[in-house]
This record gives sequence, C-alpha cells and structure tokens, in this order.
Amino acid sequence: MGSEHYFSASPSSPEQLRRIRVTLAGRELEVVTAGGVFSPDHVDAGTEVLLANTPPPPAGGHVLDLGCGWGPISLSLALASPHVTVWAVDVNERALDLVRRNAQASGLTNINAVRPEDVPDDVSFRTIRSNPPIRVGKNELHGMLQHWIPRLSERSDGWFVVQRNLGSDSLQRWLAATFADGYSVQRAATGRGFRVLRIRKHGSPPSEAIDVIA
Repeated sequence: MGSEHYFSASPSSPEQLRRIRVTLAGRELEVVTAGGVFSPDHVDAGTEVLLANTPPPPAGGHVLDLGCGWGPISLSLALASPHVTVWAVDVNERALDLVRRNAQASGLTNINAVRPEDVPDDVSFRTIRSNPPIRVGKNELHGMLQHWIPRLSERSDGWFVVQRNLGSDSLQRWLAATFADGYSVQRAATGRGFRVLRIRKHGSPPSEAIDVIA
C-alpha cells in the first residue's frame, strides 16, 4: 500500500476483493475481504488471541468493536449474542462496507458498521473488544482510548490486544495512570507475542477490583 495505511479513511489502492473461509464463534463462515484493510488474508493472530481469551459477550445491550477492519470481532460478538447491538467502528470506509457485506451474508442484523462520529452520544457499552490500530501513532491511539473507554457502562470491561514488541506493557502503564480513578487495569492473558489488557469501569458503589498481573 506504499504510504497508505489500513487506517486511511478512503483507501486509494485497488480493492481486490477476495473470499476467505474463517471460523468465528464456533461457526464456519465465508467472508469477503479486500486490499487496503487490516489483515485481508486471514484473521490476525492478535485478534485470535483476543477472541480466545475473552468471556462471552453480554446477552443484551450495546457492545463496541473499536477498529473493526473487515469484521472478525464484530461477527464473533453478533454470532455469540444475537440480542446485543454491535457497533463496528472504523475510519476506513472500505472496511465498513466489508463488515456490512459480511453481516448480511451471515444473516446478522445486529451489527451497525459506522464511522466514529456516527455513534450516538448517548450510547454506552456493556463491553469493548478491540485489536486497536497501534501504528496510527501514540497520540492518536491515546486520544481514541480516552474517548471510548469512558463510554463503558458501569461494572463493564474493555478488552484490548496489543503485540508485546509494539508497546503492550507501556500501554498498560499508560492506561493504569490515565484511568486511575474508578477503573482497574489488568494484563488478562498472554499468547503468541500478544498481551490482552482488560480495563474495568467500576460503578457506584464500586465493583470489586480485578487482580493486577505485574
């Protein structure tokens, strides 16, 4: 893609649609992907680690897939919990189009694939699941997390997978320092060079703190 990145709003690279077979939430699917989006040839290893190390989504309410790409996390959430509303959020219009196509092909009507500004301000999330775009840059990444994490519902968790050699430990420290009041941060799992970070938003009265792994 040259200087173009998967977090470009409107990729100028050829679309090059392709179909791949994947297993998500225990179901085999044929999905469509394309050039100019993240991991177009397979489910990314980090996403696989995240999906393998997070609990089932809640039975209802709103959930967020932040940086959805072609949709493996969104599809998994929607398949596992048919009564949740999944917000698949990305700045990449091509990725959003792919999520819509894949949701329709899979018979899923509970996915909203939208740009960040199109999520209503009054929506809060029972969980956030994300393989965030680390390569967008630290300032952009931090700003994104500072915007979305406070939109967790009380007593709800966000789960983020980050490659160890791309700064998972420093991101964990930043999360703990930035969200020190009313939140807990934990390294929940490790695998294949990735770390799954969990952040809980406590309620009033506070929910029980989660154990922190050093």
